[in-house]
Amino acid sequence: MNLTLFQSQIKTFAWRLSVLGIVISICLILLSGCQITAQKNDRVIHLSLWQSINPPANRDVFEKLVDKFNQTHTDIQVESIFIGQPQLPKILTAVVGNAPPDILSFDPQMTGQFVELGAILPLEEWLDKLPLKSEISPNIWEQLELNAHLWSIPLYTSNVGIFYRPKLFQAAGITQTPKTWEELRQVAKKLTIDRNGDNRPEQYGILLPLGKEEWTVFSWFPFLLSAGGEVVTNNRPNLTNPGAIAALKFWQDLIKDGSATLSAPERGYEEDAFIAGRVAMQITGPWTYIMKSNVDYQVFPIPANVQHATVTATGNLYLMKTTPAREQAALKFLEYVLSEEFQTEWSIGTGFLPVNLQSAQSQAYQEFIKQKPVLKVFLDQISVSGSRPIIPGYSRLSDSLGRAIEATMLGASPETALKKAQANLDLIWDSVQSGKVRK
Repeated sequence: MNLTLFQSQIKTFAWRLSVLGIVISICLILLSGCQITAQKNDRVIHLSLWQSINPPANRDVFEKLVDKFNQTHTDIQVESIFIGQPQLPKILTAVVGNAPPDILSFDPQMTGQFVELGAILPLEEWLDKLPLKSEISPNIWEQLELNAHLWSIPLYTSNVGIFYRPKLFQAAGITQTPKTWEELRQVAKKLTIDRNGDNRPEQYGILLPLGKEEWTVFSWFPFLLSAGGEVVTNNRPNLTNPGAIAALKFWQDLIKDGSATLSAPERGYEEDAFIAGRVAMQITGPWTYIMKSNVDYQVFPIPANVQHATVTATGNLYLMKTTPAREQAALKFLEYVLSEEFQTEWSIGTGFLPVNLQSAQSQAYQEFIKQKPVLKVFLDQISVSGSRPIIPGYSRLSDSLGRAIEATMLGASPETALKKAQANLDLIWDSVQSGKVRK
């Protein structure tokens, strides 16, 4: 090809690309202008709400309630968006990228991390002016505070007990539910049955969660609290105290007895084995699908060691830092969530306990309790419910603790596993607290 001709063709091609770029730019400017005009004409504020509500049946209840809010607020429309696993990386990416949702439903234990990132707004000034505040159970607010600020509102509250199959108890000749750890251990042995003699029981006494993620830590926490243990002392990790060791040893004893079976990794919340009758007892709360199933079931409180205790399962909503107009609109939705109307329908639909006292006393909810009398177990346990800490660095603490629990379930000694976890945390804790280590 002639070099001059080739150069001419290149120049022509470059010129056409330049023209095309100009045309595209003009179109984008025009489109942007149209969008700005549309936004100016549209007086509705559209809010995004990220949630990971499970099971799907509970998510459906939430979506219906969001729709009710949208129908009664012509100036605000909330879009509820389900975010699947892994949730935290998606949230942190959005925050760091300055593209957070307006409202976030997530664990209260992440409060410290979100505060350090400057991602959420304190709510106490808004709440103090809200007449609705007096309708909320006072002890719930204490679980959502950090550094004298309230950083979220409760979507629901609950706690865990032990669900059991009455028919399996009856078949094993068990007439009373266990009140202590030792009684629970003996009952679990009686409920473990090897029908064909192959040393592989067809029925186990209890299911324990295998894994290192939050569900495992959460399920183990009632036993830690019952043993008088803790995981934080003076804002520093304390995993090697006698209560923590005792609680972990008790779980390991159930495994050694052969009366506990482990869940699939990170699937300890699934109820399939319980519903199928392969396990007779399971640690969970009133949100469980078990309560919507057709199997026979009852619930008893977490058996005591040093004291009666359980762990609170509080779901919460954060107000994310966006713009003043969006934040004010989001506060209207948060007020709706705390209302008697929302809490009554949400609690009846999901099994969670209402955070609104008027909702709990309402005729509709009292009728619901009559239909689901096991809820009284969880209501009665509120007075002995403890909570997981919400200190900065909790994700690191939980991860190390989860690894120690998992290692113990797989055969390591509780003392060794907890000492290793403590040593790892000691190396990084000061950096974690000062925000120098990515959590």
